Amino acid sequence: MSEKLSEYINKYFIGHEDVTENVIICLLSGGHVLLEDVPGVGKTTLAKTLARAVDLSFGRIQFTPDTLPSDVLGVQILNMKTGEFEYKEGVVMHQLILADEINRTSPKTQASLLEAMAEGCVTIDKERIKLPDPFMVIATQNPIEFVGTYPLPEAQMDRFMMKLSVGYPSQENEIIMTKNFLAEKKEDEADAVLNAEKIIEMKKEVEKVKVVDDVIKYANDIITMTRSEASFVMGASPRAMLHLIRAAQAKAYLSGRDFVKPDDIKAVAINVLHHRISLTYEAKIAKEDVDKVLKSIILKAKVPMV
Repeated sequence: MSEKLSEYINKYFIGHEDVTENVIICLLSGGHVLLEDVPGVGKTTLAKTLARAVDLSFGRIQFTPDTLPSDVLGVQILNMKTGEFEYKEGVVMHQLILADEINRTSPKTQASLLEAMAEGCVTIDKERIKLPDPFMVIATQNPIEFVGTYPLPEAQMDRFMMKLSVGYPSQENEIIMTKNFLAEKKEDEADAVLNAEKIIEMKKEVEKVKVVDDVIKYANDIITMTRSEASFVMGASPRAMLHLIRAAQAKAYLSGRDFVKPDDIKAVAINVLHHRISLTYEAKIAKEDVDKVLKSIILKAKVPMV
């Protein structure tokens, strides 16, 4: 079923099969995705097509400097007829949320998603409300050097399982996109190939994928080395370790295996780790790159024989 889902999304989100796979990994892992790239490369198309393909309720919020936390979470309003307060749902009460241009809003509004992303619930006026299952946030952001952006704080970044970059399509794929545009072939025409119940079932199957102790230690060696790397301000968090293991389980599941190999850890490690790490001032002056340093760390880690 996952192959069918990937194939269907790629009919509309053209030329980025690796991005599609990683988003599906996050979906089956219960994780959230941050898409960073210039405007117009298909980030919104990906989110809308995924929501329709898996038949999830879809909510979109366009973040601007004046967006309020209540726009995201909802608010309690007084019913004049009954004299009681009633909860008016915010966009967060959907199964798949597109948080568009999340770094254009204030840190206070950004932080309104923290509880939802970490715990699958929100607190409104001391009332704890459970979010629908499955629940996934796909956030997009413009490069930080763009005008009118606010950098996401480390705590917010750590909630995302992966940060992905879409990039420009190849010339061949861009021509195909143009032909689809002229033929008015849109993602709104996509039919569901899965549903929420099937996604929940697949998530449970991912959780059952075996991870032996040697592979856990291999992943932890990578995490530990990020914490002692001189080029990094600080290393990856314990949450990063958990996300790394779960993403590797989903990678193995998509590969048709019921056990995780070291190659699964390698395949997802950079996308899971790079947004949680920042370079020191000296490393920036030396024009070092986070991904290159992470690759060298992964090469240093001793690969278990499993």
